[in-house]
Amino acid sequence: MTTACFFHEASSGHVTPPGHPERVERMRAVAEGLAGLDLDRREAPLAEEAEVLRCHPASYLARIKAGLPEEGWSQLDGDTFLSPGSLEAALRAVGGTCAAVDLVLSGGAGNAFVGCRPPGHHAEQDVAMGFCLFGSVSIAAKRALEEHGLSRVAIVDFDVHHGNGTQALMWDEPRVLFASSHQMPLYPGTGAAEERGAHGQIVNVPLRAGSAGAVMRAAYEDVILPRIDAFRPELILISAGFDAHADDPLAGLNWTAQDFAWLTGRICDLAAAHCGGRVVSTLEGGYDLPALAASVAAHVGVLKERSA
Repeated sequence: MTTACFFHEASSGHVTPPGHPERVERMRAVAEGLAGLDLDRREAPLAEEAEVLRCHPASYLARIKAGLPEEGWSQLDGDTFLSPGSLEAALRAVGGTCAAVDLVLSGGAGNAFVGCRPPGHHAEQDVAMGFCLFGSVSIAAKRALEEHGLSRVAIVDFDVHHGNGTQALMWDEPRVLFASSHQMPLYPGTGAAEERGAHGQIVNVPLRAGSAGAVMRAAYEDVILPRIDAFRPELILISAGFDAHADDPLAGLNWTAQDFAWLTGRICDLAAAHCGGRVVSTLEGGYDLPALAASVAAHVGVLKERSA
């Protein structure tokens, strides 16, 4: 088995205004981080609109289409923008994540990483926010349930910002366990431990600013990993945000690349125990370019080791 990686040049067609942290150059950093790894590199396909509609209404998709500018940018909220290439980029991110799920569940790869942008975990049912247009990981979870007949899918979100969109989209879905660690207080302001979902299947672990990897590791060992273990997932999806790194400009959790490697390994341990190692990871945040490159290399390096 191998690790598949899905990319597409359309990710660079989603152009944000100068100075915006979620920028085209992130794709170069991801490529640099993965340059030395022997991976099954694949092109992220364009998602059918029906995939988006698993989680978002047609009226929302129509609003995104209508908002696309002929040049420059249009603004959806305080920090979320559209450029002429944004829709294709977002559909490639959805398509890559869904294709990765199909490939891993069919046995074509041991695990997979999707290195596309824009990110997705802040997008709610009919709201674009936090740099995000479509809930790629939530859509992929729905695909695994509805097309592959799975009964239990776990989503682990270690982005420094709470995945409010994923939480909202999965709030009423008992077949999905959503577990998030995130800095709090911080944007978007959700993710309190008391937010547990309609079926008690949401696990939020807020972490204080200034805490480092040791605090994170204890939180996962004490809270999140036991919940995933008890859930016995048939597939684990990861919202892989690397903005908890100490060098990231948007937060302050002080993780290192080695912390991301440790956490990836522990997630893979549970995948090996319950679902034949089946893990699909999708890029979310990470805005310091050298830190992003190092963290992606550490994360995917572990996936590669575990897929052998």
